[in-house]
Amino acid sequence: MERVCQFLKDAGTYFLATVEGDQPRVRPFGTIHIYNGKLYIQTGNVKPVAKQLKANPKAEICAFLNGDWIRVTGELVEDDTEEERIKAQESMLEAYPSLAHMYKPGDGNTAVYYFKNATATFSSFTKAPETYTF
Repeated sequence: MERVCQFLKDAGTYFLATVEGDQPRVRPFGTIHIYNGKLYIQTGNVKPVAKQLKANPKAEICAFLNGDWIRVTGELVEDDTEEERIKAQESMLEAYPSLAHMYKPGDGNTAVYYFKNATATFSSFTKAPETYTF
């Protein structure tokens, strides 16, 4: 999981795909963080992506860097309890202090989702793919 997170951080921007009804939706993201052994992303509850993940947690992210790319497929879900969600939000916002002007742990808007039942595949045009699950 650390290799996945580092690749996504090094890429700087990755693209998150969700589903809205029968329509795929893709947008750029930049937050990626490991907390408590889980790989998290962050967004706002007021954004369509949060509504899409609540309706259907299946998602995929993709990033490209120096001729290599990664695809991470799985479910993006929130932690089970409010206490766990707040702690994960705090950790994410500590890792991304530039977001502090927009988000606060427990503000009702800040949302962090972790990958559940995930598969990450590293690919390139010159090497065989490498696949990991977490």
